[in-house]
Amino acid sequence: MEVPTQTVEIFKILSKGQFINSNSSDKKISDLYRIIDDEQNFDNLYDYFLNINFVLERGNEYFYFSRRESKVEIERKLETVFKWIDIVDFLKTFRPDFCSGVRFSPSEILVLLKTNADLEAKLDGLRKYTDKNTQHDILEKALKILTDDSFIEVEDPNNQQYKALASFDYLEQLILTINIPEDIKNEIPE
Repeated sequence: MEVPTQTVEIFKILSKGQFINSNSSDKKISDLYRIIDDEQNFDNLYDYFLNINFVLERGNEYFYFSRRESKVEIERKLETVFKWIDIVDFLKTFRPDFCSGVRFSPSEILVLLKTNADLEAKLDGLRKYTDKNTQHDILEKALKILTDDSFIEVEDPNNQQYKALASFDYLEQLILTINIPEDIKNEIPE
């Protein structure tokens, strides 16, 4: 089994819980995507990483690792998922069509906060994931969370222009898979 010479780079990114996206503005990342996307490379990398207890997963224009986790790890990941859900809810309130490929700037969001009470309330709800108090700082921290987890990236640092990456679809699909049966909906406190 021959793996690509970039296997170490791929492992460093994916083992941090990040994604390798097809639409990344970072040429290194988009090149790694093309390398993994080659069927022979994918099969070889899948087998290689499986031997060290990592499962190479293919999403819609992105790759990531999964693996079996302990109960403590699962609880930590659930906390992360709750954070992602709240941030996605905030972004979908900002722009209902928010998805992979959408470009936006924090200044657009801050302007809309002045006229949209729902958006303002949802941003205030994100305060629990930050140690920040001002709207600007809370927003900056929320965007940093998504940037660090490689769901969005700064496309133009001079204009503070962000782009939602292909992996944003992972968040949307994750949220869509949450199913609360009708018979227990009334048992969940709001």
